[in-house]
Amino acid sequence: MTQPEVATMEPAVPDQRAGFGGRTVIAFESRRATEIAELIRRHGGVPMVAPSMREIPIEQNQHPADYLRRLERGEIDVTILLTGVGLRTLIAALPGDDAAARLTAALRRGKIVARGPKPVAVLRELGLDPDITAPEPNTWRELLAALDAGLPVAGKTIAVQEYGVSNDPLLSALEDRGATVVRVPVYRWGLPEDIGPLLTAVDTIIAGGATAVMFTSANQVYHLFQVAADRADALRTALGVTVVASVGPICSEALTAHGVNVRYEPPHPKMGQLVGGLARALTGLIAEES
Repeated sequence: MTQPEVATMEPAVPDQRAGFGGRTVIAFESRRATEIAELIRRHGGVPMVAPSMREIPIEQNQHPADYLRRLERGEIDVTILLTGVGLRTLIAALPGDDAAARLTAALRRGKIVARGPKPVAVLRELGLDPDITAPEPNTWRELLAALDAGLPVAGKTIAVQEYGVSNDPLLSALEDRGATVVRVPVYRWGLPEDIGPLLTAVDTIIAGGATAVMFTSANQVYHLFQVAADRADALRTALGVTVVASVGPICSEALTAHGVNVRYEPPHPKMGQLVGGLARALTGLIAEES
């Protein structure tokens, strides 16, 4: 898989009076590393982006093909799509040149549930619309509430497209409601092949070299602490005196579980709002610590 461009410390900032005011901001994006670096720079910050995740296709993965066969036989009542990239990877993993057409036709015969706008966008490329879309902040809790309100799952077979890790609370909640759950894993998350930038980020945070640190997924939190290893306590302490920003509730839960206080979370779980909102709030957040 092609590795994203890694953004590193930049010596110059377009306008140090604006937003971040020339301060160093660390992020852990992988797929959108270049984009988040440019957003930080545009808001007056010095970006340091350390890619923290790599998508690893599941070798000899039979789950997508098995799912499609069951869907075509009418054995799947509801398909839950959790991510856009997961749906794309699912399509790519299916055998045959007509896989996308077969999946589209089969999905039309059942119910489709999307966790948020990204799987909705991929569905529309296929000419499909979801029957239910979870409202913001698009966590599994909103998804469950939307199902309870519009599509009770008792007695139904539910296929869940997974995205790197199993969402055990979601799967358990569906089973508790009387559903039969079929997991459809399509890839898993691994550390990047080069963890050097992550180690540098850990060093920088512990040394107090960053004013703000932002996370855009829970897996970034897990991987950062995994790489920190025996320095995890030092990292946690350093993050306690750094402005930590999280893109949304799931990510914030992961940070809280690691003993990290989240200082900023945008009203909508989007990367642009995370960067822009943090830039506008940073001066006030720093003043709170004084």
